[in-house]
Amino acid sequence: MLNVAVLDDYQNVTTKYGNWSELEGKINLKIFTKYFDDPEKLIENLSHIDVLCLMRERTILSSSIIEKLPKLKLVITSGMWNPSVDLDTLNKKNIVFCGTENRIQSTAELSWLLTMNVWRNISIEFENMKNQKWQTTIGRTLYGKTLGIFGLGKQGKQVARFGRAFGMNVIAWSHNLNKDICDNENVKLVRSSDLFKFSDVLSIHTKLSDRTRNFIDHNKIKLMKSSSIIINTSRGPIINEKDLVYAVKNRIISGVGLDVYDIEPLPKKHDLRKLINDFNVILTPHLGYVSSETYEKFHQGYVKAIVAYLDGKPINLIN
Repeated sequence: MLNVAVLDDYQNVTTKYGNWSELEGKINLKIFTKYFDDPEKLIENLSHIDVLCLMRERTILSSSIIEKLPKLKLVITSGMWNPSVDLDTLNKKNIVFCGTENRIQSTAELSWLLTMNVWRNISIEFENMKNQKWQTTIGRTLYGKTLGIFGLGKQGKQVARFGRAFGMNVIAWSHNLNKDICDNENVKLVRSSDLFKFSDVLSIHTKLSDRTRNFIDHNKIKLMKSSSIIINTSRGPIINEKDLVYAVKNRIISGVGLDVYDIEPLPKKHDLRKLINDFNVILTPHLGYVSSETYEKFHQGYVKAIVAYLDGKPINLIN
């Protein structure tokens, strides 16, 4: 009998979206709905676990944690990529690491929802109606404006199409982006500095890496128009958070929509939360991939991976 743990099931839905009855009599299932911010507490609760199911980039599975989980045989992550897992240590200890199927549409959709909300000051008007008030802001149209995309991968391409559908001019840049990719998407490739100078809406869709961490800092943000906005549904540390807070407070840009943060869950007294009422800031709790369609892929993916492992034929291996 395998001891299986599902971490960070914030909404307590893994039994809803995964058919765990397929493993009845074969596993003992433990579901954790709260995030462990203390590594020692995490280790204490997982010391007897054989199989660990992770929601990508919620809990960090570092080398020091893995080394203290003596029974661990199988780690499953949602999706097929998780930089929060120390792959070298898993390989060294011969622990199988695999992933699940994924759905990518929901993150791009949320990105566009944030764009529309921030650009039109919608959150302020929501509050007005809730508080028996009437209109206090003047909106802006996206038509004819410039959408800048940092990272033209799967998500970035979807957002570029949304932008074109709204009549926007779409430009893009990232470290490895080339003209052929841009031409295929009817997007103009620009220099890094021009991405910031010309974008009315800067939407971030690149991966977090050593070269993108803190890439968007004060010097980049001050290149932008004072009327521009930044939308981030990729990874929080791509933007220097302190520089972003400074830029919003000092009206260097006109608004921000964030779904991702340096620390998640976002601390209750974080400086970003303090901006919501007085500035054009919308924060969502990393909802990009949180949809019923995506969750079905993830949670049923855990079940499929464990079934395959028990059959001696692991699937969706990550090397």
